[in-house]
Amino acid sequence: MKYVPDATGDRHFAEDLTVDRDDVDGLLSELDEYAVEQALQIADEADDAEITVLTVGPEDAKDALRKALSMGAHKAVHVEDDDLHGTDALGTSLVLAKAVEHVGYDLVISGMASTDGGMGVVPAMLAERLGVPQVTLLSEVAVADGKVTGRRDGDAASEQLEASLPAVVSVTDQSGEARYPSFKGIMAAKKKPVESLDLSDLGLEAEEVGLEGAWTKVDEANERPARTAGTVVKDEGEGGKQLAEFLAGQKFI
Repeated sequence: MKYVPDATGDRHFAEDLTVDRDDVDGLLSELDEYAVEQALQIADEADDAEITVLTVGPEDAKDALRKALSMGAHKAVHVEDDDLHGTDALGTSLVLAKAVEHVGYDLVISGMASTDGGMGVVPAMLAERLGVPQVTLLSEVAVADGKVTGRRDGDAASEQLEASLPAVVSVTDQSGEARYPSFKGIMAAKKKPVESLDLSDLGLEAEEVGLEGAWTKVDEANERPARTAGTVVKDEGEGGKQLAEFLAGQKFI
């Protein structure tokens, strides 16, 4: 799960063209709330299930962990290290893989993407690093008999998929609304354990992550141009021609 800048706030880039996460309010990525909900539903069906929520991020990322704990997760792991600044998706998947192996797992559930980056590639990268099956973009998830099964909805049809455990899955925003934390859950979350890890705990070196170890780079970032007024065309018999000329001028046709 990921701690992301609040989309309603003033979001901007730092001088090194990374997202400024220090001077803006943050929260648990909404798409990851669906993953927490699916984990809770699976745990409701299994008496011995334990849910551990994991995030990689700055000190304030603990707020996202507390939100998940208040929803019903049992414990949390927070990976924080100054050398993680600027880590790209490949580096993030490496850190997550090391942390997941440290914790131990049967099933990793993530959101379909983060609401700040929106790439949606980390679940597949994580599965590759762990060497386990991946089943992504599920609208429905169930676990039984050592397997995870799910439904992936497409534009024209739906697929029924399954994979043996351990595995990595990602769920969409169609998988079921996330529950709201109760007052009891919020109070209980304050007493639930949060384990803090850094790169040395995971056996990683600084040059493997961060801007120095990133395989991708942002060269330039500009504000979106101000929206201009549209063109009003009065159809006096040549509306179709004017429309065609406009589309051709914009190279749409």
